[in-house]
Amino acid sequence: MFKNLFVKRRENQYGWFGNYSSWAEVTGKADGYDADVILERTKNAILKVKNGEAVYERDSVVFDKKEYPFPLITFLLRSAAVSKRPINIIDFGGSLGSTYYQVKEFLTPEVCASWNVVEQKHYVECGKSYFEDGTLKFYETIDGCLAEKAIDLVILSGSVQYLEKPHDFLEELARYNFKFLLFDRTAFHYGEEDRLTLQKVPPEIYPASYPSWFFNEINFLNHFSPQYQMMAEFTSYVKGEETMLIDEIQSGYDKGFYLINISEHA
Repeated sequence: MFKNLFVKRRENQYGWFGNYSSWAEVTGKADGYDADVILERTKNAILKVKNGEAVYERDSVVFDKKEYPFPLITFLLRSAAVSKRPINIIDFGGSLGSTYYQVKEFLTPEVCASWNVVEQKHYVECGKSYFEDGTLKFYETIDGCLAEKAIDLVILSGSVQYLEKPHDFLEELARYNFKFLLFDRTAFHYGEEDRLTLQKVPPEIYPASYPSWFFNEINFLNHFSPQYQMMAEFTSYVKGEETMLIDEIQSGYDKGFYLINISEHA
């Protein structure tokens, strides 16, 4: 009866692993995020939400009970109230409209003028074919969206950590001078430097692995100082993301920030 006490525990196969020196090094071991199977599973899941067959989707998994991202909703509504008009929103890396459908009942005509997802080309093509409506639109770039409308609020939920050069992007984002920035489910860790890991996704979600950054919080926020004022910071609404394991050690966490542009030209 005691033999199991002496058997070496099998290591967890899924989660975040390693401390890689370059994007090329980790991508050599990763399956990628642009696989057709991921897009197909995500499309089918969100179609169920759109058609009323499920109430909520996250990371291609459908749920029969919705989890609301209340900090995101709160600061979205606040941005509209401060603007005193319906606002135009960019959802950067917003898949096929996951967050849009998650908070749609709060997006009244007085709050939201448009919800614009910026995504990879194949997601944009799918989004335009299956999900685009009078409010929800899809673009391949921020500039492509700005060519058609002025944007007030940019939402970045669980997306920045999957960019090859996130700090270049954050510098560019600050230069756009948007009025409001809302980061949610963004990965940080307690180290002094960013950490590049390999994320292995459980196959019941979808079979994939890809590079994933964990940022140093101070260095991340320095991109927006002194141009932006941080009005609030908050933990992830997703259970389990308030602390995250890297190499099975508790050293990471997901977090969000709401930033308001205080520069005179905002």
